[in-house]
Amino acid sequence: MLTVEQVLASNKANVETLLGLTSKVFEGVEKMVEINLTASKAALAETGEHAKALLSVKDAQELMALQSSLLQPLAEKTAAYSRHLYEISAGSTAELSKTFEGQAAEAQKKFLGLVESASKNAPAGSESAVAVMKSAVTAANNALESVQKAVKQATEAAESNFNAVAASAADAAKPASKKR
Repeated sequence: MLTVEQVLASNKANVETLLGLTSKVFEGVEKMVEINLTASKAALAETGEHAKALLSVKDAQELMALQSSLLQPLAEKTAAYSRHLYEISAGSTAELSKTFEGQAAEAQKKFLGLVESASKNAPAGSESAVAVMKSAVTAANNALESVQKAVKQATEAAESNFNAVAASAADAAKPASKKR
């Protein structure tokens, strides 16, 4: 049985974990707001500069050249902005995942301790039931580890695909701006 001190300690640890997670989430939101403000300010300044440049155009050929010169930097900035947002999101997700994995490992450890304690105090003749219980716990732990590995692999694949798409988009913008 759990003692009052153990329950209080568990609750305290859970509250501390929740506060830590909340802090990490707010850090991520703060970074995203900062990057959005910076991008908005830059976009506003660039729009003003582009408007001035458009007003100084004298013929259609100069207009086409101006538009071509604006295309590649825009694609590169968009890719960089997306990459920053992804990095912030991935960093926050990694921190949250690490915390959840730690909590899950601790919960597994405590549960295994309870199962061991229960098996030692089990009445005579219940060895087969205890063996089934231990087997079920082991199977559940193995399943959880498999899921965690699959999630990590999927996350790595998504990150790799994102990086490939971002690089491809930036590379595609280079020839497009040169053709015009």
